[in-house]
Amino acid sequence: MIRPLFSRAMYRGWTYALLGAAMSLLPLVVALLAAPSQWPAVLRALGFGLVLCAVLVAMGAPRAARRGCVRLANGLLGTGLPAPLEPSTSLWVNRLRTSAYLAAHLAVGGAVTAVACLSVFAAVVFLLVWCSGGGPVASFGWTIHVEHGWQGLWTAVVCTGCLALAGYVTVGGAAALRLLAAFLLGHRPTERLAAVEEQRDLLAQRNRLAQELHDSIGHTLTASTIQAAVAGELMDSDPEAARRALSSIEETSRAAMDDLDHVLGVLREGRSPTAPQHTLADLGPLTERVRQAGAGLRVETAGNLAQVPATVSRETYRIVQEGLTNALRHGETAGISLRIAARDGWLEVEIINRVDAAVPFRPGRERGHGLTGVAERVRLLRGEVSAGRTGEPATHWRLAARIPLRSSP
Repeated sequence: MIRPLFSRAMYRGWTYALLGAAMSLLPLVVALLAAPSQWPAVLRALGFGLVLCAVLVAMGAPRAARRGCVRLANGLLGTGLPAPLEPSTSLWVNRLRTSAYLAAHLAVGGAVTAVACLSVFAAVVFLLVWCSGGGPVASFGWTIHVEHGWQGLWTAVVCTGCLALAGYVTVGGAAALRLLAAFLLGHRPTERLAAVEEQRDLLAQRNRLAQELHDSIGHTLTASTIQAAVAGELMDSDPEAARRALSSIEETSRAAMDDLDHVLGVLREGRSPTAPQHTLADLGPLTERVRQAGAGLRVETAGNLAQVPATVSRETYRIVQEGLTNALRHGETAGISLRIAARDGWLEVEIINRVDAAVPFRPGRERGHGLTGVAERVRLLRGEVSAGRTGEPATHWRLAARIPLRSSP
């Protein structure tokens, strides 16, 4: 029973209790100084209690105090408490809970330290007296005579009991503090709800970043592949056009690398994106890159696109980017038309490009991750989207999205 008792966990619990006893010195000294001996006993007790409570509340008020308590409890008691959250609705409640836990830590730590030290001291005294030939041991008004030789072997039992008492008191104090830590330092229902919402927002942000990275890199790779083929064909007949194509590849690749670095930085650091995101105001460079890839692109806009809400503008830019990328990748680049119109409370986007009617329609191939991402963006904006072949025979591919410009009442 004694061998597993004196384990690493017990020593960590003893260290935790000793820290509590050490921290209790400051509030006790301040409370004693605030209650002079000239005062009546009742006033002294009242003043001592009020000042002690005030100091404990002050110690638990800083946010760092709660974080420190959680780290110490996890490191020395093995509580496994989550990192503290600070919802504005429960800020002072958490501060008072931290102060209550500090009071318990100081009280239990002081008691455990006192009992353990006295027990170890008693064990050492009895052992020394017996080894030195016996004699009386007096403490707290009691006197015990220790015999010499084998008649005093009972002191070994007393020493063992004192050490066991010190160990069990330490383990019991650590267990009590562990329960109090879970109750006073753990998350309340409001904090658990905030943690769930934070995790939900983080997952939504990561999903959005993945979609944006797919759109950006996919568009860049498609355009660069086409431009590289054009540059190879024109290298001898039109070197100037080939150089323009290579320059466009460099520019689009550099922009894609910037997007990739930004997204990877956000994912590594777990922070919110701060770089400016593309909107409909950036349609000019996007369409120019498509034209530089050798596509015959016709753009038609209607309405005031500058008045489109920021969220709708950002998501629509990605929808257009993905639609043009698919047109370059799967269709004939000779004729691509893009129409964007803001009217009657709706933003309408339509992309039409020619496809080879002889190639059979394959939903699994023509509806990849890109169109799935487009559908998710439109659905989140409470809009409508359709995509598929049109004409008789099916000589064109049409992607159409209709997004409301205002929230529903």
